[in-house]
Amino acid sequence: MALLETILSRNNLITALKRVEANKGAPGIDGVPTEQLRDDIRKHWKSIKRQLLEGTYKPAPVRRVEIPKPNGGVRLLGIPTVMDRFIQQAILQVLTPIFDPHFSPYSYGFRPKRRAHDAVRQAQKYIQEGYRYVVDIDLEKFFDRVNHDILMSRVARKVEDKRVLKLIRAYLKAGVMLEGVRVRSEEGTPQGGPLSPLLANILLDDLDKELEKRGLKFCRYADDCNIYVRSPRAGQRVKQSVQKYLEKKLKLKVNEEKSAVDRPWKRKFLGFSFMSQREARIRLAPKSVQRFKNKIRQLTNPNWSLPMEERIRKLNQYTMGWMGYFALIETPSPLKRLEEWIRRRLRLCRWHQWKRVRTRIRELRALGLKEHEVFEIANTRKGAWRTTRTPQLHKALGKAYWLKQGLKSLTQRYFELRQDWRTA
Repeated sequence: MALLETILSRNNLITALKRVEANKGAPGIDGVPTEQLRDDIRKHWKSIKRQLLEGTYKPAPVRRVEIPKPNGGVRLLGIPTVMDRFIQQAILQVLTPIFDPHFSPYSYGFRPKRRAHDAVRQAQKYIQEGYRYVVDIDLEKFFDRVNHDILMSRVARKVEDKRVLKLIRAYLKAGVMLEGVRVRSEEGTPQGGPLSPLLANILLDDLDKELEKRGLKFCRYADDCNIYVRSPRAGQRVKQSVQKYLEKKLKLKVNEEKSAVDRPWKRKFLGFSFMSQREARIRLAPKSVQRFKNKIRQLTNPNWSLPMEERIRKLNQYTMGWMGYFALIETPSPLKRLEEWIRRRLRLCRWHQWKRVRTRIRELRALGLKEHEVFEIANTRKGAWRTTRTPQLHKALGKAYWLKQGLKSLTQRYFELRQDWRTA
């Protein structure tokens, strides 16, 4: 069976449909939600399949979405229509077994049975082996600057069906809808479609092979590449030669401001960093802590009128998901400080709810404070944030109180996850 016919086979399409439905996601430019995809397939698939086989199918432009970055600027996403997500997913499922087995073992991003944790653990091994300098390569707007001709030449190394090549190129050139106007895409592979990560890995596999040929120790996760060396001098030499290779061979631009040769514990990798000891224990990167605190500040904004039950539900949803990723750290002490700070933020919200002195007196009495403590804190002239640190409020709205309200513990969840990993 030819490659396109394999992509359009019933079993492959059913699997693709289930995956797109499970992933959900926002609608594309046509406004059609994932829930409507099955109905659209029943109505239009006969015509779409004929166009795909004849090579006349034209993908819709993607919907541009800007996601703010923690350090400023925006990340541009391109959201395809659900029909195009379905077709891309079907292509991805057939191309992955063709390309993935040949990718480097040190490439971890968007690959089956691999994840960011594997890349961080590999980086830790390099540091423990004495490679205690890192060449941190940051590609400037990688997904927006992929050269279509270079990428397609790499895809064509293993894909002979010209109809499939034409379809992939059609997706690359589908364009973006901006304020009702279709803008053509002359370069880039928009983040947001199922096919984009595989295409990125296909292009950057050339970089991986070059680094392997040179005998370098590296970890790559999509466009995030760290190379580990033994000295700053070796790092500068590697940085210059790799930058020259990327810009000359792959037509990719290295961001000079964000790229550097430095100690691994002074850089972040996939949200993590390392301790400077020989063991190079994995820790939270400072920027990850800052990003976490920014989100908590949003959820605990005292001016946001929200019942405490709902606020705690949203907090738990975020913190438990966050901990699911960052449970890889080997230095849990910062978690205790973050928990204390979260409880203080919640005390701030509660104090704002008790606007009147008589409300504060009633609530503090109910929480078991002594009369002199009640009147002392209820009539305080301190600002709300300072008040949250007072012994009286700390006693009334302490750890046990918030546990009773349903607030989940970061440290408890951390040790539960670590135990699960050990017994798995």
